[in-house]
Amino acid sequence: MAKEKLTVASDITVAAREVDFVTRFTQNWEALREILGIVRPIEKAAGTKLTSYKASMKSDSLQGGASVGEGNEIPYTEFKVEPVTYEDITLEKYAKAVSIEAVAKYGAAVAVQKTDDAFLNELQSEVMDRFYDFLATGELTDTADSFQKAVAKSIGLVKDKFKKMHRSVTGVVTWVNTLDAYDYLGAANLTVQTSFGIDYVENFMGSQKLILSSEIERGKVISTPIENIDLYYINPNNSDFAQLGLVYTTDGETNLIGFHANGDYSHAVGESFALMGMKLWAEYLDGISVVSVDDSF
Repeated sequence: MAKEKLTVASDITVAAREVDFVTRFTQNWEALREILGIVRPIEKAAGTKLTSYKASMKSDSLQGGASVGEGNEIPYTEFKVEPVTYEDITLEKYAKAVSIEAVAKYGAAVAVQKTDDAFLNELQSEVMDRFYDFLATGELTDTADSFQKAVAKSIGLVKDKFKKMHRSVTGVVTWVNTLDAYDYLGAANLTVQTSFGIDYVENFMGSQKLILSSEIERGKVISTPIENIDLYYINPNNSDFAQLGLVYTTDGETNLIGFHANGDYSHAVGESFALMGMKLWAEYLDGISVVSVDDSF
């Protein structure tokens, strides 16, 4: 008779799947963090409001300047920073199930692994799609008559904005539509790199990273300083969740996603559950430039 608490083959299979899932998810996001230059993800408590800020000058114009006489007091120019609250960062719950018949017909490598891959990709896309939608609401808007000029203007707008806010900019990240980029790159001697499915060009016209994405609308160029991008997340490995009997496998010090797999004998299916609460966010909405290409002028 086998001893108690023996780890059996089914335990290893499920645990390995959970570890593999969260590890691949984390690796993808670590690669994205490196590309975007995000220094440190910020763990937020559930229900925390996500807030962006708008900085502006309260005075009609800059005070002082050449009008200040010798020995006279230099007047202050008053500025204000207004918070704009958008939404809560909340936990998001997802699940999928694979029937025993699907495994019997196609094998676990197809029925389980392939659906895990699709599940992983969809979860990542969900986060990125929301971030792209948010980027498109940037308030530094303008037009240019060519792709190259749009990139240059997009970068210049954010650098100028942050200079006026007296905030340093160590680098700018720019997003463009994939087809727009290749239309231009076809005539240029540039190298497109790929990291975990993200295509980008380094040091392009003053942008530290030019990211190519089909999620960006054609004819749009979006830029923001690296310092303006934050990654907020809720830790799925919260000890309070464990008190409910809900224990998720996570990976590393930054627990961006939790994953759990188990068998449901009453329905003869293998269930998979994912738990995450993460958003890419820009601290200053008016620190995002959106330049449209209009070749009609």
